[in-house]
Amino acid sequence: MAPHAEDEPTGTSSNGHTVPVNSGEAPLEPGVKASIAQGKMIEFPRAPKFTDKHEERDYLKGRLAAAFRIFGKYGFDEGVAGHITLRDPVEKDCFWVNPFGQAFSLMKKSDLILVNHSGQVIGGGENRLLNTAAYMIHSAIHKARPDVLCAAHSHSIYGRTWCSLGRKIDTLTQDSCAFHDDHVLYESFNGVVLAEKEGKDIAACLGNKKAALLQNHGLLTVGTSIEETIFWFVSLEKCCQSQLLAEAAAGSRGEKPISIGKEEAAYTYKTVGSPMAGWFSAKPLFDVIYKETGGEYLQ
Repeated sequence: MAPHAEDEPTGTSSNGHTVPVNSGEAPLEPGVKASIAQGKMIEFPRAPKFTDKHEERDYLKGRLAAAFRIFGKYGFDEGVAGHITLRDPVEKDCFWVNPFGQAFSLMKKSDLILVNHSGQVIGGGENRLLNTAAYMIHSAIHKARPDVLCAAHSHSIYGRTWCSLGRKIDTLTQDSCAFHDDHVLYESFNGVVLAEKEGKDIAACLGNKKAALLQNHGLLTVGTSIEETIFWFVSLEKCCQSQLLAEAAAGSRGEKPISIGKEEAAYTYKTVGSPMAGWFSAKPLFDVIYKETGGEYLQ
């Protein structure tokens, strides 16, 4: 005979509630018992808050170093190309960036350099080389977008391949709904970005969106957190890969991939496209990189 509900073994959830441990039904999963789910919303983890801006700076620099390790792991590095910036919480008109020529996969917190909006390196590691393109693009974005804490750009293979087509991505999958009506195409290529005007033009084209496809160049993402920015980049790269595969497969049969309807895409965007969704989706990436490196990047 099956045991009565009151005889079932129980455990304590993260928010202190007692729940059955062998019910075979997990919270937030289809089929969960109403008696278990009611009033037991899980508390999502959130980024720490700081009253001391110098402590916040130290923490964020560690997260930025981890972001470079993630880019290195995913193969978003090629030679010396690519950059991720962090608006400094202490001196808000300055940003932290990777020193030119430093390998992403070896990046440490102590390697990062602090750059003011005049392009002068005013602090950081021993390698004080500044990538001019990084300065031109990111300084313009940070000036134009006070809401942006972090911006990322690299020459990832599927991103730069898609950007050669001169088109925005279509909303083909649930994941691509995060970019529905929230990315732009920068329809220009004038070589390596060494001019102030080019950086300003990119920032103006980006507007209030989370991502830009730089034609014949690569992907650019921004966010209100480092984690959000990194997840948008990883996800957008995979969306480019997915659409390239889908179009190749459909085209071989004289067909086209099926796009998600605008209403459905807009509805899904509210769930997968918010800053919190981006931050939370990136959490596993940062957890894994910490485990794999033993937190070496925090040095």
